[in-house]
Amino acid sequence: MATSDAGLAELICASPWLMRALRAARDLGLADWCIGAGAVRSLVWDALHGFESKPSALSDIDLVYFDASDLSAERDVALQRRLVSEHPELPWEVTNQAAVHLWFAGHFGYEVEPLPSLEAAVATWPEYATAVGVALNADDSLRIIAPFGLDDLFGMTVRRNPARASAEIYRRRVADKRYRERWPRVTVIHE
Repeated sequence: MATSDAGLAELICASPWLMRALRAARDLGLADWCIGAGAVRSLVWDALHGFESKPSALSDIDLVYFDASDLSAERDVALQRRLVSEHPELPWEVTNQAAVHLWFAGHFGYEVEPLPSLEAAVATWPEYATAVGVALNADDSLRIIAPFGLDDLFGMTVRRNPARASAEIYRRRVADKRYRERWPRVTVIHE
């Protein structure tokens, strides 16, 4: 399988659930958004392991967007409520990346600076393999955001992105996500 935007686009377009999620997200009318992280990682790793007929269960579908004009948590809740109402079969989680700095310290224990863009936000996600997002354009073409490329994703390598994930958070994530149990051919880089 190609480790390129075209290879990823092919997998996404062949995925009924992800295409349904991308259309639903596009219908929200957000200016700058993507679905990413575990949804994309699981799709690719399931395909590489031959699990397409029985895909991994998703804990959530991360729909992220960037809108510095409205940092209210209520907006995320309203968008998520709308998606759940229209597509209750999909496990939505909606987050404005422009507002992450407002709640990050309470959740992870340390302050972070505000992010300047959606691309910059994706570049802070905990592992390089999950720092990938995709959006469906108005013409049904895909926009792929992969600030570190797709080598770790298609190479099934879990490697810490030090931008925001401390070594301790990374170790906890690796344990919680059980990558090797779920996808035996995955390589986890321990620090």
